[in-house]
Amino acid sequence: MSDEKTTVLETTPSYSGALLGAIAVAVLAALGGLVWSYALSNRITRQEAALSEANQQNAKLDAQLRETNARLRVATDELGKSVGMTQKQMDQRAQEIIRREQADNARLETAQKQTAQQVTAVQSDVSSVKTDVGGVKTDLTKTQGDLATAVSQLTSMRGDLSNHASLIARNGTELEVLKHKGDRNYYEFTLTKGQKKPVGTVSLELKKADSKKSRFTVVIYADDRSYEKKDRNVDEPLQFYSGKDPAL
Repeated sequence: MSDEKTTVLETTPSYSGALLGAIAVAVLAALGGLVWSYALSNRITRQEAALSEANQQNAKLDAQLRETNARLRVATDELGKSVGMTQKQMDQRAQEIIRREQADNARLETAQKQTAQQVTAVQSDVSSVKTDVGGVKTDLTKTQGDLATAVSQLTSMRGDLSNHASLIARNGTELEVLKHKGDRNYYEFTLTKGQKKPVGTVSLELKKADSKKSRFTVVIYADDRSYEKKDRNVDEPLQFYSGKDPAL
C-alpha cells in the first residue's frame, strides 16, 4: 500500500485560461480584419474617383488640342504676314507646340496607368483580407466545437455535501480540458501520509490510503477548522465550507 497520493483540488471560479485567451485573440483578429477591409474599400472609392477625374481631364485636353490646331492653321498666314516669319520658322514653332502637347499627353497617360494599377492592388488586398477573416471565423468555430466535445466526454460526479454534480478529470488530458474551460482554479500536489501540506488557501493531510480498494481518508484545514473526509473513493469530489461568509 502506497503512502503517497496525488489529487486535484477545485477552488473558487476563475474566468482565465489559455483557450479563452486564444479565442479572444482570434475574435480580435477577426474584428481587426473587418476594420482593415473597410479602410481598403474607402481607398478603392478614392482611387476610382481620381481615375474618373483624370479621364475627364484627358478629354478636356484633347478638345483643347483640336481647338488649338484649328486656330493655328487659321492664324498661320496672318502670323507670317504680321511678324514677317518665314514658313520654315512657323513650321518649327508649330512642331515645338506639338511636342509640348505630346509630352503633356504622355504624362497624363502615365498618371492614368499608375492610378489603375493602384486600384487593382487595393482590390487584391481587400480580397486577401476577406479570405483571412473567413479563415479566422472557421478556426474559431472549430475550436469551440472541439472544446464542447471534450467537455461532454468528461465524467460528472456528485459531491459529498450536496447533490450538485461536478466534472472531474481522471488523467492529464482531461485535466487540461477542465483548465481550458476556465470556471475553476486547479492546484496539483502530492500528499505524504502523516504530513500536513499547504494547498492554495487551505492545508491537507493524508491520514490513510487503501490502494486495493481505491479509498482514502484526508483532513482539510481551512479557517482554523478541520474537516475529516473518511473512507472516500478516488475521483470523488470533496466539498467543505470556507471563507469569511462560509461558501461551499
